[in-house]
Amino acid sequence: MSGRLAGKVCVITGTGGSMGGAAAEIFAREGAKVVGCDVNPEAARACVERVHAAGGAMVSLEPCDLRDRAACDALVALALEAHGTIDVLFNNAADAQFGWIEDLSHEAFAATLDAEVQIVFNLTKAAWPVLKHRGGSIINMASVSAWSTYKVLPGLAHAAGKGAVLSMTRHLALEGRHHGIRVNSLSPGLIETGATRALLQMPEFAETMIDKIMLGRPGQPKEVASAALFLASDESSFMTAADIRIDGGTTAW
Repeated sequence: MSGRLAGKVCVITGTGGSMGGAAAEIFAREGAKVVGCDVNPEAARACVERVHAAGGAMVSLEPCDLRDRAACDALVALALEAHGTIDVLFNNAADAQFGWIEDLSHEAFAATLDAEVQIVFNLTKAAWPVLKHRGGSIINMASVSAWSTYKVLPGLAHAAGKGAVLSMTRHLALEGRHHGIRVNSLSPGLIETGATRALLQMPEFAETMIDKIMLGRPGQPKEVASAALFLASDESSFMTAADIRIDGGTTAW
């Protein structure tokens, strides 16, 4: 433990998932007091157990559906009850439905925006009054899909949601400048997670997707979490309104 986040209270959403779980473990290892949440209680508790087994500090709220404003208020209240403040908010959790436009229903499109855009607004709004007291870092999870397209990925709704997250990040940085709140985003490319592992076993999907990656392989959750660690730490103190693409060079050629 090098203490890059020593004493910081870090709220991380989606800690039952691959990238959220990796972030919780890395943040805790670096001295953070982690407050997690997930819609999946079993996966959320498993993350807490891993963090505790490694000697880290973590509490969690589950099940926690961030589309519900009351759940967002409850998560902020948990952080305040446990630690008295919030220093870092990592809006990692998201969910998307996929389909080409002729197959994508209005309901699926709206549901994706709820689960990728509305939840970022809901929790950021709930945490904003706390962050205003002494500043802090907000990290939003965007995606390479906000910047580019994959010909085998029917990601219209996902691209729209993550494009909105990029725009929200810039505007929140504008508003946060008065309060010492920095707001940045991460744009992962193809990452090997619980959600993509089965797809990566399908040659017709994997070959096309990986061919677009300059480094020739999918990313790993810990590689995204390490970038989040940098944005959460004071090492990124002169960064705001920025987006870091963790895409193995996908958007560079």
